Parts: sequence; C-alpha cells; structure tokens
Amino acid sequence: MRIEYKNVYFIGIGGIGMSAIARFYKFQGCEVSGYDRTESELTRKLVEEGIAVHYTDSPELIPGDIAGTLVIYTPAIPETLGELQVAKQKGYKVIKRSRALGEIASGQSCLAVAGTHGKTTTSTLVAHILQGTEKGCSAFLGGISKNYGTNLLMSRSNVIVAEADEFDRSFLQLRPSIAAITSMDADHLDIYGTLENLQEAFVEFASQVSETLIVKEGLPIRQSDVSARIYTYAFEDERADFHAENLRLDRDGHYTFDLVRPGRVLQDIRVGTLGWVNVENSIAAAAICLCYGVDGQVIRMAIGSFQGACRRLDERFNRGGRTYIDDYAHHPAELETAISSLRGIFPGRRITAVFQPHLYTRTRDFAPEFAKALSGVDKLILLDIYPAREEPIEGVSSELIFKDVTAPEKVMICKEKLMETLEKEDIDVLVTFGAGNIDRFIEPITKMLESR
Repeated sequence: MRIEYKNVYFIGIGGIGMSAIARFYKFQGCEVSGYDRTESELTRKLVEEGIAVHYTDSPELIPGDIAGTLVIYTPAIPETLGELQVAKQKGYKVIKRSRALGEIASGQSCLAVAGTHGKTTTSTLVAHILQGTEKGCSAFLGGISKNYGTNLLMSRSNVIVAEADEFDRSFLQLRPSIAAITSMDADHLDIYGTLENLQEAFVEFASQVSETLIVKEGLPIRQSDVSARIYTYAFEDERADFHAENLRLDRDGHYTFDLVRPGRVLQDIRVGTLGWVNVENSIAAAAICLCYGVDGQVIRMAIGSFQGACRRLDERFNRGGRTYIDDYAHHPAELETAISSLRGIFPGRRITAVFQPHLYTRTRDFAPEFAKALSGVDKLILLDIYPAREEPIEGVSSELIFKDVTAPEKVMICKEKLMETLEKEDIDVLVTFGAGNIDRFIEPITKMLESR
C-alpha cells in the first residue's frame, strides 16, 4: 500500500493490536511515536525498536506537521484524554485502530479469524502455517507469537492474516476472502447491550466474507446470511465438515489426531501446543489453509512445530512435580474451556487458579457464570477487578464472583499480596488467568518456582 504520511502517532500504543500497527508503519519507513498510560513489556519492546513512547498525557508531543501526520487511537482510550481532544481540534487526520487495519488490508487477500475466544491462537497458527509456504504472509496478531517473538509478521506477499476483533465492532472494517468464526458468546455487553446485538454484528461480519467462511458447528449463522460458501468445524462432532477422529494423548499432554475434511482424511497430526482446545483451534486453522490451497503436509508440519501465542495455555514452568501455566482467559466460556483442557492434560493433579477479573461491567454481567467456571479448580485465589477503561460501579467487586464459587478452597486478596500468598502455597499445577495487569506476575512466579 502507498503511505501518505511521514509521521504516524498512536494514542494507546501499548495495546496488542495497536503495537502491531505501529510496527507496520515503522517497517514502512514512517516516523512512529505514541502515548500509553503505563509502561509494559510491549512498550519497552517498541522503544527498543526505535519507537518513542511516553506515559503522560502530553499533547505537545504530537508531531507538529498536521498535514503530514496520521493519528491512530484505540477506543479503549477515554474521549476526555487531552491528546485525543487536541488532535481532533487541530485538524489532524484521526482514525480508530480498526479503520487503520481495514485500510492496510484493503486490496489484499485477507484471511481473518473472529470470535469471542479462540481467535488469537487460531490466527497465529494460520500465519505460522502460511510462513511454511512459498508465498508467506503478513500478519497482524492479537498476541505475541512464541515462534517469532512478535505480533507482526511482514512479507512482500499480498496475503494478510488478521485477528478480527469484535470489540467496538472493529471487525466490520475488514473484507476477508476467507474467514473463520470460532465463538459468539455474550461479551462486551457494555457496547452491544444484548447477546442478540453481538450476534447480529457477527452475522454482518460474515456477510462481508467474499469466498469461504469456516464456522464453529452450532453457531447461528446460516447460508442465507452470507454470500460466501460455509463449512463447519468442531473438535469431535461428526456433523462438522472438518473434525478430529482417532485422538491420542501422549504423556506430555500433546494430542495426535486425524483431520476429517470433505472427501479426505489428513492423518497423524501432532499438536505442538497443549490441550484439547488447541486440537479444535488447529482444525479451524487447517480448514482456513486448506480452503486457501495449502498442501496438507505443510499444514501437518506447521501444527506440530507451532509453539502457540504468549498467554494462551502458556507453559511457563514444568519441573520437579510443579507446573505453572499462564492464560489470557477473561470470559467465563474461556475459563471453562481452559480449566477443562488442564484437567485433561493433568488428570488427578491439584489445580490452583489465580484469577483477576477484567472490567466492572463484565464482572457485573457474568458473575454467576464466572463463579461456575472457577468452581472447577481445587483452589481459587481471586484478585480485585482490573478496571482498564472503566470507572468503578457501585456494588460491583470481586465479591460478586467469590460468594458463589464452590471450589474446595478459595481466598480473595488484593494483587499486592499475591506473591506473599503463593510463597506459602504447596503448588502442584498453578494457573494465572486474566486480561489485566496480572501478566506482571508471570516472571516473579516463574522465578519463585525455579528457586524452590
């Protein structure tokens, strides 16, 4: 694509989607800089790559060349932020992250993965499979690929893999040629209001797919809703066009399976990542790539060498009878799936979960569902709510979840006491869950276990 701007300035540059687009413009030769509220591992990496990042609301740091500067912001940033207000008042071109991604993807062959959960791992695997082909791909990912250490892959290919995010209806900026929809669970009700409105947005996204749509078996999308050809996929449901059979679980927690596809079977695919949920994600990614024309042997090899995305059933420590897994799960359905996968990987072992709720609205809307999902562990350590973009809501706290959890053991603490609490734990399998700043504890927990 032709770049019209010398400077690209990001408001909320530390977000996973924003940082990928920042890296893209840097790769294209633009001067890139931006603001974020707090320093993080992502922003430190951006600074190492030559992108200036600051952490105070400083409108004077926006490049002065109005005509030559594009300002991109995330809707997670409050409208009252001084930098955003000044950029709009002074006449800069100001666009949301979703529109920027849509403009980058336009005119190219876009392979997209949407869904309220499962989309990061699946899209990252699609990109990894395509990296093994002659053409390769560019990819804008919603997580850090463990194979490549980044959320952006660049190539001279005209193929773009994109994670299609439903937040703020962002995915409606994309016009994919092939897409998958992994799930349509109630989420982001602060934006959509109802599950029906959310599902309508997914149907609208599906209608924008031009060639082939891969849909999780049972989701409410009909052929009459779309112009693309629909295939279905599932873990083991034989009704689905793409599904697994002949499943085998090895001692390390990895599955091998045969992929049933229309008219053929692709045998003996060993999944490089843990748990049954990654069998299902592998089926979705394989379906996309098979429909795109990728050879089955390339797909088999790539699934086997795939290391996953950071913070998705991410094996951080596994020695001496102690295991530590970190996961981004922040929705009840994600938690239930992750805990079920862990039970399958580690049968008979004691699972301790640390969960940091994300958003007051999500906690309010799904407290009973959170409690039910978290009751599946042996011990729950529940932290305070991470507010992200939200102000507190009266009467909404982690107690809404905690009171209904029926796990054999449970405790509710502030995050400042987490390391002190874990030091006293006899850890067998430990998992940290959440989309907030719980990731700040990954390294301290890992080092604690290494020292034992």
